[in-house]
Amino acid sequence: MRKIAFGAVIAASTALATQAFAADLARKAPVKAPPPPPIFSWTGFYAGVNVGYSFGADSDITTTGIGVANINAVADRARPPRLRLDREGFIGGGQFGYNWQVMPNWVLGIEADIQYSDIRESVNGVTSLAVVGVNGTAAGTRQNLFTTEMEYFGTVRGRLGYSWDKTLLYATGGLAYGEITNTATFTGVGPAFATQFVGQRRKTETGYTVGGGIEHAFAPNWSVKAEYLYYDLGDTSISVLNIGGPAAAGGPGYNSRFENTGHIARVGLNYKFTGPILGGR
Repeated sequence: MRKIAFGAVIAASTALATQAFAADLARKAPVKAPPPPPIFSWTGFYAGVNVGYSFGADSDITTTGIGVANINAVADRARPPRLRLDREGFIGGGQFGYNWQVMPNWVLGIEADIQYSDIRESVNGVTSLAVVGVNGTAAGTRQNLFTTEMEYFGTVRGRLGYSWDKTLLYATGGLAYGEITNTATFTGVGPAFATQFVGQRRKTETGYTVGGGIEHAFAPNWSVKAEYLYYDLGDTSISVLNIGGPAAAGGPGYNSRFENTGHIARVGLNYKFTGPILGGR
């Protein structure tokens, strides 16, 4: 009997000790909660590439005569007083900038870019007078060729946007510049169409640009964007002079004024040099 009682005491003591040890292990090894996911931030330096298309803004070319004979030629429509010229072509290059994310979804930034352009467009204002004009302009058909080229284009812009985590919607605007060549060539009466007046100006023009876009980060350091810009690089006036000199037939020449405006639609890829901020919201 005593052996049975002693065995029961030993069994009970062992069970209590096991329960106490298990409870002590549970207290010493708590289960940890998983770490919070990283919070994406737009703050940081970035650089990237872009490619797109520039298309016209129905830019006007206006021509006025120098001297009585050429003033009359424009009045009689021997030379076109106004023409429309659409600028179109490929554009592509690179950009870099810096963003600051504040308050907490607003994003402020500054960006600079420069890109090659193959924009080259021409318009031929063919004019014809059936009879001698009232001001004595010679009758016949003439060609009046206007050409514009843009070699490169760049901007320095501010950006203001609102972010939904990894998606940013923004407006942008600032300085624009580009190297533009504008040329005008006027011929005499056909069928020979001998070149009579020529003018050209090649210059880096400056102006402004405004637009907007959307950007999405598909990885901690990579994002893609789609962007639209309108640019206005001002007007360029060129002297279209008589290649035979002021004393030659046809008068001294003309002034032609080109409007240097257009639209750009492009996509881009950016790499941000700083990653996400770790921690919970």
